[in-house]
Amino acid sequence: MRPSFQPPATRTSFASQTSVPPFDHPLTVLVTAVGSSVHLCGVTRHAVNMVRSLLTRAEVSDVHLVVAEWQYDSLLHAVSHEDPRFHIHSVSVGKSALSRNLWYYRQLPKIAQALQADVVHLAYPSPVDRAAFRCPTVVTLHDLYPFDIPDNFGFPKVVFNRLVLRQCLSAVDAIACVSETTLQRLDIHAPQFSIGKSSVIYNCVETEPRASSTSSLSNWNGEDFLLCVAQHRRNKNVPLAINIFRRLLAGGAIPSNSLFVIVGIEGPETDRIHRCIDSAGSAGQIVLLSGLTDSELQWCYRHCKLLLAPSVVEGFGLPVVEAMLHHCRVVCSDIHAFREVGGSYCHYVSLQGAPAEAFVRAVCMALRTAKVLPSSTDRFSAASVADAYLRLYAHLRVGKSRLQDHARFSDVWRENKGGHEFIQ
Repeated sequence: MRPSFQPPATRTSFASQTSVPPFDHPLTVLVTAVGSSVHLCGVTRHAVNMVRSLLTRAEVSDVHLVVAEWQYDSLLHAVSHEDPRFHIHSVSVGKSALSRNLWYYRQLPKIAQALQADVVHLAYPSPVDRAAFRCPTVVTLHDLYPFDIPDNFGFPKVVFNRLVLRQCLSAVDAIACVSETTLQRLDIHAPQFSIGKSSVIYNCVETEPRASSTSSLSNWNGEDFLLCVAQHRRNKNVPLAINIFRRLLAGGAIPSNSLFVIVGIEGPETDRIHRCIDSAGSAGQIVLLSGLTDSELQWCYRHCKLLLAPSVVEGFGLPVVEAMLHHCRVVCSDIHAFREVGGSYCHYVSLQGAPAEAFVRAVCMALRTAKVLPSSTDRFSAASVADAYLRLYAHLRVGKSRLQDHARFSDVWRENKGGHEFIQ
């Protein structure tokens, strides 16, 4: 039975409001996505798309994106620099989780004050020193993985991640859930944070930049390929996807020279994925890619025969929506998040019973059908998402929170490749 998504009536719905209250001055937004990955991943792509959406609005005077040194190059080219309101900054921070969390707690408030931010928006949950901020803080909540799938982290990391998540949700002024699914999980695991300061604001998903004109696959000669976009984590269920591809080849359901392209950064499941590839007996036809630019990833969506997404649990389902925008066939697991964003567009498969066989049947059916247009993706557009963010920021009365004291810290902002580096 198709899941139902009904937000509680007591919660503010910024997406349903029809106008944005006026601000008493142009808005300066600081978006921070300091993380561990050198390459673009789900969180950093969310931050980039958030920046793009905010820059569509005249009410926004400046958007500052703060990232770690090792993220700078990949994110520098992900946002157009034609808009003078966009500023990207890199910070010096250790690569360990402890170093990053201490940076968020101790240094981010200083940067927010130095930039005279009207609102600070964290791209993912991190520790927040609430008393140190002079403006409202917002966090994007993508999922409740520390509670829903602890195997993603292992012990004792999962305990630490749960503590960080709870501290952040308690300290911020607002929680922007990327889906009703995530909001419902928040209701279950942390209801004390759900009512009063949580709302649903979907990820902004745009086809910009355009797909690359050259192949993202080396030595590609036009072979058919199936696509899976997934980090190497337990919830993505990549080993099942590999098994499905193997069965499709063995049964002659796809051409014998077909490829299976898996795009995603390495993680806890990487070794297991390599073992599955070796045991599949078709290692030469399974391609692992990471570090793709947005345009290279868009090329993959445009040229693949089908997107395969057998996740066990998701908070949103970014690859599903991106595939829809490219009119790509989608065969995915029948989970709440995919149903919510995919609607009637996708071919859904239950993970109960014998999922590999069920996925093979669904893939065969999907490949026999013509590509279709999604009914509507307006809720994921930059315009809709920007409206929702500005309503949220207005709700927090950020106009009254701007710093009146323009005193600067002794820290120095140094120009660096068109952006700045924060020197502590």
